[in-house]
Order: sequence, then structure tokens, then C-alpha cells
Amino acid sequence: MHLIYIITILLLIISLSKDVHRTKMGIIIGFKKFIKILPAFSIMVILSSIAIYLLPEDVISTLLNNDNKIISLSLAAFLGSMLILPGFIAFPLGGFLIQKGITFMVISAFTTTLMMVGLLTFPIEKQYFGSKSTILRNTFSFCIAIIIALVTGFIFNEIELL
Repeated sequence: MHLIYIITILLLIISLSKDVHRTKMGIIIGFKKFIKILPAFSIMVILSSIAIYLLPEDVISTLLNNDNKIISLSLAAFLGSMLILPGFIAFPLGGFLIQKGITFMVISAFTTTLMMVGLLTFPIEKQYFGSKSTILRNTFSFCIAIIIALVTGFIFNEIELL
């Protein structure tokens, strides 16, 4: 993470050395956009925090540990699409779920949709990219996540090909 900060500072210094006025204008424009998106982003963070509080690890484990693989996969994909978790929380949660006996296929569906699909981020995405683009991205990401989960299940012999 420190590398990203160092690279950003170096690029900012290079930009300032090339054109101070344009760099200052870029920073001002970026700050204004950040202030504009802050209310929607704050609401998204609050909603995701509530969702995480209401669905602790044990509850998620209980929901996803179903004998019916289709139900488990569907619940995992749905939960992952609804929640917002950063990778540094999502992947250790996946490790916890493995310890609880959840299949790799279900964990794959959960973590992949968690990272790729954002139903709570829909209002922000819609504002910047438009409804059609946001719906297409989320739908495409959801389908890819299901395919990844099924391939994972096949690789780990959790499902059989016909």
C-alpha cells in the first residue's frame, strides 16, 4: 500500500513540475467530485456496516452450509451481491467459512460476487455511468461469478459434469 502512496506522490511532483496551474486545477476538480459523491458514499458505507452487523460470520456460515448445492450457491451469490466488504475482510471470511465446512464452490460464489457485484453501490454507479451501463455491468459480473463458482466446484470435485 505504501508503494501506491509513493508512486502517487512522485506522479504529483512530476505533474507539478510540468504545469503547476493544471495540476492545481486537477486537484480542485477531484476534490469537488469527492465532496459531491461523499453523501452517497457515506450512505453506502452505513448500509454495508449495518448489513455486516446483522449478518455476522456464524449467521453467514449457517445460511451457506446447506445440503442442497443449488440453494447454497444461490444464497452465497445473493449475499455476496448484497454486501460490500473489502478484500482484506472478505478473504479471511472465506477462510473462516472453509473451516466451517462450506464448499469451495459456495465460497467462490460468495467472494466473487462480493468483489464484482454491487447492489448497494447501484445508486452511485447509476449516477456516474447511467442505469443501463450499471445494470449490464452487475448482470455480467453476476453471471461470470456463477460460472467461476461452477468451475471451482468442478475442479474441487464438488459437482459432477452431467
